[in-house]
Amino acid sequence: MLHSLIKILHLIDWITEKLGHVAAFAVISAALISAGNAFVRYGLDITSNGWLEIQWYLFGATVMLGGPYVLKVNEHVRVDILYGKLKGYAPVWVDIMGLLLFLLPLCGLMVYLTWPLFMKMYLTGEMSNNSGGLIRWPAMLLLPVGFGLMFLQGVAELLKRLLYIGGVIKMDTHYEKPVQ
Repeated sequence: MLHSLIKILHLIDWITEKLGHVAAFAVISAALISAGNAFVRYGLDITSNGWLEIQWYLFGATVMLGGPYVLKVNEHVRVDILYGKLKGYAPVWVDIMGLLLFLLPLCGLMVYLTWPLFMKMYLTGEMSNNSGGLIRWPAMLLLPVGFGLMFLQGVAELLKRLLYIGGVIKMDTHYEKPVQ
């Protein structure tokens, strides 16, 4: 049972890592499209709302698919003034409480609230109001999927910390404080 749980945690981490690569590709693509769009707009006096909107979609993909990866590699936002002073298991307990009290409930709520909005856009085929704009449901799908993936990675992080405290697994609890 425990061995199976650890395999599932590794699978969640693997999925998160792969989607982190997709997020990295999305941010590079968005930057290239942005530069190309600026060149075409100001250099050739040609414009397209579709190219502007695809940038926004790619930035959305960067955030919603990259967020779980940031959580996985332990580089997410913290209250450094408190967290950096804690020793032993205390930072792990802070993580556990943060996951239980904030991250998991918020992500669950956001999946619950954004799924119907996505379904409405998908079923109606809602399009951007801008001339030459894109269909909206792919961007809206990023919200429930992204929050769902963050929820899944949050559960994995919670379980890893509990297994670490129980002495079942080893875990790097090192947290590199940002340069002040």
